[in-house]
Amino acid sequence: MKIRPLHDRVVIRREDKEEKSAGGIVFAAAAREKPNKGEVISVGPGKALDSGEVRALQVKVGDKVVFASYAGSQTLKDGDDELIIMSESEILGIIE
Repeated sequence: MKIRPLHDRVVIRREDKEEKSAGGIVFAAAAREKPNKGEVISVGPGKALDSGEVRALQVKVGDKVVFASYAGSQTLKDGDDELIIMSESEILGIIE
């Protein structure tokens, strides 16, 4: 699936969460908490400013990012992957 986000939006592939606890307990899919980390797979052209200029985004394709648990305006399924479309402002940080 190819998605080209608009404006200051980014598409993030949510990181898979461990299905076992440290003690070896296997979690059911419904009981697992959704991870708040992922990889940027597509970025929009940038944020349009009031002056008419477009400010480029600070994240780029391939960046590992952290975001709030309930961030994102839209989620999509691409096979087993969960893709999230969110504004750059919803990203809390880049993992280095």
